[in-house]
Amino acid sequence: MDRGGTGLGKETVKTMQELHVPVLLNEVLEHLQVRADGFYVDGTFGRGGHARKILEKLGPDGRLLVIDKDLEAVRVAEELAKADPRVIAEHAGFGGLEEILMRHGIFGQIDGILLDLGVSSPQLDTPERGFSFQADGPLDMRMDTTEPQTAEVWVNSAGFGDIAHVISRFGEDQNARRIAKAICTARDEQRITTTTQLAGLIEKAVPRYGKGRHPATKTFQAIRIHLNDELGQLRRALDTTVGSLTKGARLCIVSFHSLEDRMVKRFMRDHSRVDPALSRLPVVPESARPVLQLINGAIKAGDAELAVNPRSRSAVLRVSEVL
Repeated sequence: MDRGGTGLGKETVKTMQELHVPVLLNEVLEHLQVRADGFYVDGTFGRGGHARKILEKLGPDGRLLVIDKDLEAVRVAEELAKADPRVIAEHAGFGGLEEILMRHGIFGQIDGILLDLGVSSPQLDTPERGFSFQADGPLDMRMDTTEPQTAEVWVNSAGFGDIAHVISRFGEDQNARRIAKAICTARDEQRITTTTQLAGLIEKAVPRYGKGRHPATKTFQAIRIHLNDELGQLRRALDTTVGSLTKGARLCIVSFHSLEDRMVKRFMRDHSRVDPALSRLPVVPESARPVLQLINGAIKAGDAELAVNPRSRSAVLRVSEVL
């Protein structure tokens, strides 16, 4: 089904698949432990790099539910579902995982969930999407382009306090107030409409020294996270995962910045130990007992992957198993 039309032909879709390099692919496949007859969820389909490798390990009775909120990714997912009856494609954010699983009657029956968080390479590399200031493009940043609010709308309408809070909270930038003031001053003179326009005014407000990261990097991250409710999506998905999975199932989550990774780390840690408030009781209630087992620690890309895909440098894979 065409959900609003991405305008992508089959050759374009094929090219985008070839250009997308899935991060920590071997590590994800090793830790997901795909069974031939299992039911798995890829909550961040992207261009299907991980999903296709999971399908290679599934037998005829296996199933794979793929989810994405990006219309271009959904177009690729739906083409895959047409070609492979084992695939179910959904246009949604992974924060709605529980509702999706309930609707399909498979809540509590999943053998593994993969979440590859953050922005995808095709999104970053397409100037028209507005995620990156490396090339000039409209200030959009919506992962789901059916949503009404763009980054341009937010940047030109949010109050100083809201802008400073978002940059500080989601960008962890100590210059948040200075950048917020620069944005508010600039938009009073001229509407901010493009990525390079926003990046340029931030660079004037907070000049970079030497060859460090561009001073707009954290602001772009912060606006993107806020606009797409990325941490809210992750929080809702995490709250769903344990109930969604069968005993022995694996939860694999790849994160790319400290805010995501801290949430994932704390969730897995808290669910892999006895509730501290009840840990000294002679008999620990079943409701307070661990429901997850941690599998290894933080898993990062090796030298070989870093050499061919520098964006994997910040990727962290965390894995747990349902007890």
